[in-house]
Amino acid sequence: MERVRLDKWLATAGMGTRSEVKKLCKSGRVRVNGEIVKDPAAHAVVGQDVVECDGEPIPYEQFVYFMMYKPQGVLSATEDLRQPVVTELLAARDRSFGVFPVGRLDKDAEGLLLLTNDGQLAHSLLSPKRHVPKRYCVRVEGRLDERDRDAIAAGIVLEDGYVCLPGRLEIVRSSDESEAYIEIYEGKFHQVKRMFQSLGKQVTFLKRVTMGPLALDPALTPGTYRPLSEAELRPLLQLRV
Repeated sequence: MERVRLDKWLATAGMGTRSEVKKLCKSGRVRVNGEIVKDPAAHAVVGQDVVECDGEPIPYEQFVYFMMYKPQGVLSATEDLRQPVVTELLAARDRSFGVFPVGRLDKDAEGLLLLTNDGQLAHSLLSPKRHVPKRYCVRVEGRLDERDRDAIAAGIVLEDGYVCLPGRLEIVRSSDESEAYIEIYEGKFHQVKRMFQSLGKQVTFLKRVTMGPLALDPALTPGTYRPLSEAELRPLLQLRV
């Protein structure tokens, strides 16, 4: 059975920083199995001991997972001195878990973003060897046709000579401004935009709608987020290595 220090238990549950939860303990507000425990270095057993703060049970949550609809104009980062970042959109309690965005989503792009403190899952989702698909809704200046579809299926060569893995283009509308869905298996810097630039087309709108088995909740609006459901989390965790 896993034994966890009380200060780590409380901090991991989003009750505050290590120093803040130490003060909680020393103030006598924390109980383990009904007994007041003032020592933050005391241990509790996961799945066996009941930890409470001010009479409220505090379950041990090692990892948390949030789905966010990232809005345009916000960086996929945890901190930046000049520009807003996605973690600033989280409630204070959720920020205290130390989550980070899994992968990049351009500042002027929007859509699905996974935030977690599960580094092992993040590595699995981002590893080029795993070929986890990412699907985007895209609008571009100019007409899209079968030649563009075939080029993406063959593997676009970017301006720096990098050869992308074969992708899939589903054309929704072809006109002066075309709309399509594109599925890729990598996450190079500005990759979708660079792929279309190689085809002589400029991206005017980019929205990520899926990442692996995870799909953006249509009920979310830009800037909002929610925890993943058990049904959403289960296939994601199967990708962990």
